[in-house]
Amino acid sequence: MPDVLIYADTNRSPEMRHEVPIAIPDPFLYVERDGARHVVLTSFEIDRVQAFPGAPTPHAYEEFGYDDLIEQGLSRDEVYLEVAVNACAALGVAEAAVPWTFPARFADRLREAGVAITPELELFQDRRRVKNEAQLAGIRRAQRAAEAGMDAARQLLRRAEPNGAGLVVDGAPLTSERIKAAIMEVFVSRGAVADEFIVAPGPQSAVGHEMGSGPIVEGQPIVIDLWPKDIETACYADMTRTYVVGDAPEEIVRYHTLCKEALDRSLDAIGPGRAGADVFRLVCDLFHEAGQPTQLSKAAGEVLEDGFFHGLGHGVGLEVHEAPSLGRAPDTMVAGDVVTLEPGLYRHGYGGVRLEDLVLVTQDGAENLTDYPYELQP
Repeated sequence: MPDVLIYADTNRSPEMRHEVPIAIPDPFLYVERDGARHVVLTSFEIDRVQAFPGAPTPHAYEEFGYDDLIEQGLSRDEVYLEVAVNACAALGVAEAAVPWTFPARFADRLREAGVAITPELELFQDRRRVKNEAQLAGIRRAQRAAEAGMDAARQLLRRAEPNGAGLVVDGAPLTSERIKAAIMEVFVSRGAVADEFIVAPGPQSAVGHEMGSGPIVEGQPIVIDLWPKDIETACYADMTRTYVVGDAPEEIVRYHTLCKEALDRSLDAIGPGRAGADVFRLVCDLFHEAGQPTQLSKAAGEVLEDGFFHGLGHGVGLEVHEAPSLGRAPDTMVAGDVVTLEPGLYRHGYGGVRLEDLVLVTQDGAENLTDYPYELQP
């Protein structure tokens, strides 16, 4: 294994959070040299780092010339840069792999100091693929929060009544924003957070990652896609359901039936050693038989607006979208991956349906981490 350098905080960097599983808001240096792990950071974080099991050896900035650099009149950022250079020299780092997100100025300065820096992608993705027990516990908590949030949305939809202009609950209009507020309140009560999520009604439900806004209307699909993050571990969940208040149009019923069959087929196909592209093809074949376009049937360069225009799924963990991919990319699943399965069918300008479950790849198949009904009626 190559030596490793990461310079980041743990709130925004999944690479750093994987190595240091606590919330540290300011960037610091992680060093892995000959298998020994070190962090170089402000002294008031040292006790917190030492407290978690398997912690890297913490070093205060002062060990690597911090005070002298301050006396030289350098800016704060320049001080941190030179501390990193001094730490690498003291720890014997001559060449190291870094994430693609490693700061360019730090890379340039370390190269000037004689350290060979190689940006790597798969190396750092692979380190996070197999989830540890704490991460799995966080993912499960986030998934329970997602399901509780979906409950809150369904309760509002069930109580909705038409008033001629739209739907109302307790005399007030039912909107995407009102549903989101109810979901967010549940997330907070479950120890989870979310910057944004999807409650997309009507034609908005056919626009990929349209977050959704405005009134909820009877007889139109509402795609609700939730990806809360567990605060304790910073691990995500991800799930989607589609609902219609009142009578569902025949086209939406057909989309929903096909998506549920696709979800069932893909779940049966999940397992270690299985190529994500093969599972994706199973779903595309089903949709082709139903006359729906997919990424495998479109012409090269064509941009799909209808049918199944996205991949089947993706890894979930310290990022909501991470390796592996279940689409056209050549990724192979391993035991310990957590992946989504999210078949969808859409007609641009009209609406769509998406169903999504969260699945753990096990040694002999898969465990569905999602425990939630699929009915189109809320």
